[in-house]
This record gives sequence, C-alpha cells and structure tokens, in this order.
Amino acid sequence: MVQSARSRTVLTLYTTADDIQCHRARLVLAAKGVSYERVLVDPAKPPEDLLDLNPYGTTPTLVDRDLTLYDTAVVCEYLDERYPHPPLMPIDPLSRARLRLATVRIERDWLPEVDTIRSGGRPADAARKRLREHLLASLPLFKAAKFFLNPEMSLVDCLVAPVVWRLPWLGVDLGREGKPIVDYGERLFHSQGYARSLTNEERAMRP
Repeated sequence: MVQSARSRTVLTLYTTADDIQCHRARLVLAAKGVSYERVLVDPAKPPEDLLDLNPYGTTPTLVDRDLTLYDTAVVCEYLDERYPHPPLMPIDPLSRARLRLATVRIERDWLPEVDTIRSGGRPADAARKRLREHLLASLPLFKAAKFFLNPEMSLVDCLVAPVVWRLPWLGVDLGREGKPIVDYGERLFHSQGYARSLTNEERAMRP
C-alpha cells in the first residue's frame, strides 16, 4: 500500500532525478547528515499525493510531518534552521546578504542558460558560451575564500556545486582560466555528503 502524503512521519523530499534546484535541496540534506525519504518524481507526470501537497506540483517539495514547503530557497533555509549543525549560513547580516544576493544572481544568470543548453538545438551553443562567460566572470568570488564567498560551506555552495558538477555533461569547457572553479568543485565532490546527494542519473553525468 502506498503511504498517504499526509500520513508520512519521516522527512520526505519530492525530487526529480537531474534538476539543479532539487540537487541543491538534496545537498543541504546531505551536508546536515539528515535521514529522509527520497521520492523521485517524473515532472511530466507529478503524482497525485504531490499535487495534494503542492498546488503547483513542483519539485523540490519538502514534507516535515504537517508542514509542506515548495520553494527551493524556503526549503533550504528551513533545513538550515531546523537542523542547525553544521550551520550553512554565516552569523553576520552582511555576509548572509551577500550570499543570498549571489544565489539570486546565479538563479537569474546561470540557470536559464543551463535550461537552454538542455533544450538542445542551435540556441544551446550560444547558451554554452554565455554560461562559460558568467562562470569566468565570477572567478574572483571563487578565489575569495575556500568556498564560494565564504571560508565555510554555505547554502550558496549547495547551488553552485551542482552547476559545476554538470559542466562536462553540458559541454561547457572552462579551459585553463577556469582551473580555480574546477578545483573548487573537486574539493566538494570528493566529500561523503556530496556523494549522498547524487541520484543515479547525476552520477552518470561524470565518468
């Protein structure tokens, strides 16, 4: 018998297999070491229990007993506050604002290019070039600290790392100039938490 969405007693994440925003939420959960039930969703055919919980049928959708959250930023910040160790945001307001603003820029500038590349066709080549330019323009942010704009891993890394992970699969080559970005990715990709965040489809994106 399929468990009703409303009767779940464990933390549940509705996620697609290869979406960056879903990977972002899974990476937060992995960084926190939180056990949860992962429900893979076909975005073309969202299950009825997801539609019952989330009127938009979008992923990621997080269910924590009677609470349902379905905006990625809200999901990630809730998890950071709900499970405070290790913290994934700095304490001071200025640093937190900088990281939130960086997240907004990535969502507005990088992710639309990823979507265009995935759609294929002639626009994909121009999108690859633009995404490469966005990433290389951000080199000072990768060089500013061990992680993206911060000495410790933060919520913004949970968005940046899934993008960097997908670059070979997307056909985006950063060249020698982009080595700091590649090195940044490698620091994260070899952690146990990052491995836990991956779906089989995401593992297949890299040889």
